Amino acid sequence: MDANTAPLPTHRPSLLERLRDNPVYDVAVVGGGATGLGVALDAASRGLKVVLVEAQDFAKGTSSRSTKLVHGGVRYLAQGNIALVREALRERSTLLHNAPHIAQPLAFVIPTYRWWEAAFYGVGLSLYDLLAGKAGLGKTQLLSSLQTRQVLPNAQAQGLRAGVKYWDGQFDDARLALAIGRTAAQHGALLINYCRAERLLYNKDGQIDGVECTDTHTGTGYRIASRCVINATGVWVDALRESDGAADPSAHREPVKPMVAPSQGMHLVVDQEFLQADVALMVPKTSDGRVMFVVPWLGKVILGTTDTPSKDFAAEPTALKDEVDFVLNESARYLRRAPTRADVKSIWVGLRPLVKPQHNEGATQTLSREHTVIVSRSGLVTVTGGKWTTYRVMAEDVLAACIARGLLNACAASPTRDIRLVGAQGTQGGAHRSVSIRAAQGNHSYGEEALALAAMPGADRWLAPGLSEAMVRFAARYEYASSVEDVLARRNRLLFLDARMAADAAPSVARILEEELGSNIHLDEFLQLSAHFLHAP
Repeated sequence: MDANTAPLPTHRPSLLERLRDNPVYDVAVVGGGATGLGVALDAASRGLKVVLVEAQDFAKGTSSRSTKLVHGGVRYLAQGNIALVREALRERSTLLHNAPHIAQPLAFVIPTYRWWEAAFYGVGLSLYDLLAGKAGLGKTQLLSSLQTRQVLPNAQAQGLRAGVKYWDGQFDDARLALAIGRTAAQHGALLINYCRAERLLYNKDGQIDGVECTDTHTGTGYRIASRCVINATGVWVDALRESDGAADPSAHREPVKPMVAPSQGMHLVVDQEFLQADVALMVPKTSDGRVMFVVPWLGKVILGTTDTPSKDFAAEPTALKDEVDFVLNESARYLRRAPTRADVKSIWVGLRPLVKPQHNEGATQTLSREHTVIVSRSGLVTVTGGKWTTYRVMAEDVLAACIARGLLNACAASPTRDIRLVGAQGTQGGAHRSVSIRAAQGNHSYGEEALALAAMPGADRWLAPGLSEAMVRFAARYEYASSVEDVLARRNRLLFLDARMAADAAPSVARILEEELGSNIHLDEFLQLSAHFLHAP
């Protein structure tokens, strides 16, 4: 590893010193999920001066709680949204190329139990292949009953008629978010987690010209001057929009209409033995018309997801009993050996920021997954909606809106389509990597940085399967980690894979972090969180 690809230190006091000494920026991004980090990378790669602040940890919310799929949107094909599918398929290809250590192709199999299903889904997925064109990952195949049982040995065999195999992608969402952010930092962006935006700042003409924020670790406040402020806070975008509306100097301002109708998606994690396959099982239509997946991921299996209207904006949403029942019951219909509550290793819930129609309150399944970018009268740029796969074009659209409004000068086109993310420099995609994300958690997601990791103290000392002492030290030094949760939930995914095992490893992780950071790591808070991830109502 040469000096150009060596990891950048993320020493927090140094980052805050930069914020204090250099408070003027072209772009200030509020929100450190997929969208905000994507905007930071796009802007910084165009040569703009960028700062991003996140109230908690990067990808703490929705961006670390996906079904881990990089997809073109098979379900949108049925809705006739060809343009959205085509765009997502193109972005799927770009993402797999730019982060081959974090995202790889994955085969999916639809087991069919009615005489017409194989032909029906086969035709639809062949259209999916056609839309992908040269960006396709593999050709859709019709499988016999025997072939389906061979690739999905734990699929329900009774009544099985055939199967349909198609290809999409899979990734580690939190690791990808981190890679995007760290790549933005390589291009000069300043990223600070645990720094909460408190209020917007305005010039004498009532136009936004910055944001005031607080370091939540110390309580120290900072004023950031910026030509434009991007509101990329996911399901929480309306809070910042409402504060902007309240500050509008016009006596005749219209009330701010909420943009987001949250929908909660729950996932259960069980041992690999319940699937016993390197392919995913896809249920295109459950008993209530939803789509469900049984996905191998980092040595475990993800079951999900749900799509439940929610009014809960909590950082840690709670799974509902009906959601757990639904996923387990549907699993029992399609798996020869189905898991029970006692088999659940971890359970998590994410909130989707679905764009809310202004004219009715329809069911969340009918709301748009496409992203929306709006600019308020005072210049606040808000982006919400969309999905992980299209984070890059969302960022492009945000910068285009800033330029169109005159908040930024016209600049070169985005180069992000060709920017390989941290760890991908020198790595190659291919069959030898295509199964790594299904195997047990390990060093694969570090890509080229695995060399630096191997050189760190504790590289051969394991705290839990897939978690070494060196990984904890690397997270503290180069990956913005400052808590046990940061390490075990997002730098390493142990909390999402096995909450009880994560709780057992937590004291050792806390000790190492205290050595690295010289501060109290609040172990008790993590132990409470791990109990939340274990609770299956």
